[in-house]
Parts: sequence; C-alpha cells; structure tokens
Amino acid sequence: MIKKIDKNQERQRRHERVRKTVSGTKERPRLCIYRSVSNIYVQIIDDTKGVTLASASTLDKELKAKIAGKTKMEQAEVVGAEIAQKALKKGIKTVVCDRGGYLYTGRVKKLTDSARAAGLQF
Repeated sequence: MIKKIDKNQERQRRHERVRKTVSGTKERPRLCIYRSVSNIYVQIIDDTKGVTLASASTLDKELKAKIAGKTKMEQAEVVGAEIAQKALKKGIKTVVCDRGGYLYTGRVKKLTDSARAAGLQF
C-alpha cells in the first residue's frame, strides 16, 4: 500500500531546518512568510527580543480595497509592497528572508520580488 505524503509535515520539517540558521536581529530582522490556501501573511520579526516589528496580510482592512478582484499572485505583490513600505517607515532597510518552508516559487516569489522593488533589501 502506498502511503500519502503529508505535504504540510514536509514543509514544517523544511522550516525547522531553515530556522536553525536563519534568525533576525535588530540590525537585520527576519521577514517571515506564511501562505494559506486563500491568504498570505508576512511579518518582520526581531528574534533577539521576540517582537514583531511590522506585519501585513491579505486580511488587513487597509489592503481590502487594493486587492479586491485580484488573483492570489497579484494579492501577494500588493502585500509585499505594503510590508516594504511599513518596514522603510520604521527604518528597516535590510531583512533576512524566512520563506516558512515553502518553495521559492509562485506567491512567495511574487511577494519577495515586490518587496525588493519597493526598496527592501534581502
């Protein structure tokens, strides 16, 4: 009998492996991405203090008007630009990317590319 692979468990293993080396500091916080089936969430985290410095998602009230009627890929671009804008307001210019165990394609890539285009450095 063939066992079905639990994709979320595999993702969590990849995430744990990455988190052993990737950590955010005050000078270079961690950009953490979480992708659900219908939404995408991103946070900028200082791991030394354990504090979220900025966050954005497709569920934010200020982004609802911008993402209405767009595809999930286009929504990820809007969220990436928004997090970069919030980070630059707080004086954060460089971050280290934590893709959350997801492969660097699709919505994750669109989000990071739009954050780079908005002025955030990885």
